[in-house]
Amino acid sequence: MRKIKVLVVDDSAMFANLMINGLRADSSLEVVGVAANPFEARDMILKYRPDVMTLDIEMPRMDGIEFLQRLMPQYPIPVVMVSSLSDKVFDALRVGAVDFISKPVNMTKEEILNYLKRELCTKVKIASTVNVSQMKKAVPKSSAVSADKNINNKELVVALGASTGGTEALADVIMGFRADIPGTIVTQHMPPGFTKMFAERLNNQCAVKVKEAATGDSIVPGQVLIAPGDKHLRLVKNGEHFQVECKKGERVSGHCPSVDVMFESVAKVAGRRAVAAILTGMGKDGADGLLAIRRSGGHTIGQDEASCVVYGMPKVAYDIGAVEYQLPLSAISNKIYSVLSTM
Repeated sequence: MRKIKVLVVDDSAMFANLMINGLRADSSLEVVGVAANPFEARDMILKYRPDVMTLDIEMPRMDGIEFLQRLMPQYPIPVVMVSSLSDKVFDALRVGAVDFISKPVNMTKEEILNYLKRELCTKVKIASTVNVSQMKKAVPKSSAVSADKNINNKELVVALGASTGGTEALADVIMGFRADIPGTIVTQHMPPGFTKMFAERLNNQCAVKVKEAATGDSIVPGQVLIAPGDKHLRLVKNGEHFQVECKKGERVSGHCPSVDVMFESVAKVAGRRAVAAILTGMGKDGADGLLAIRRSGGHTIGQDEASCVVYGMPKVAYDIGAVEYQLPLSAISNKIYSVLSTM
């Protein structure tokens, strides 16, 4: 079986060596080169033709984001960013990176290696399946939905789940929401710390309020709550009102936070008063939970293959009968409003 060729780009020789050792622990991966800056990386891309590149954001002479902007038009290649806790990673995802990992801090060398074996190897293998040229094709963006139909927003819940490619997909959907959208909850596979920055970034771009969720937050119209990066988010009921509960726990369907955990709580607590959508991502997290929502009388939406960065989670959901409506990303906001107007 052909190995996945990986180029490592990082100006820290020590961390680059740790990444090499972590990647080499997976027999399906082959590190073909190591570059200390984008100029070396450009030459190595031409020489080795890697399948995936890992790329540090902060580097001398040219940062990772500028390199991506220059690289992608000429040499489309799946890129996994390596980032300290910075919202620059979302700029990298916007200009073409497939995914990212956070640089480990306060860990022993052994803990860092285990982290890289688990997180970096997984994301590199996922990235190798992505057709970057297809991913970056211009697609219609969602726009705010016209207010032509009234919705009973105080009694309903919207739930969104995503993984690889999800930051841009979620931004597309949420940018299409008006301030009258029912209270919305979101689980996106992302490290702790980054979820708060992601929420703040969306809050500055959208017509709705977006914040990182905390236990006790109420579900209110015009507000989107995003699961913290290291806690499961569950919908709960307090009297006649919906709230969220955020708690640490074991990984479910391979993740914490887990889309399945969120969707299953929505099925149990909201049932037919819920609309849920599963977006781009690798694996099967969210499929069983989405099916539970549909069986409980709620309405369900899946992103279609053509508009997904990775058609994994939506495909599994579709294959098991969890998806009521399968649509391109640009149509999902409108479909959510269309369904809400009938409830």
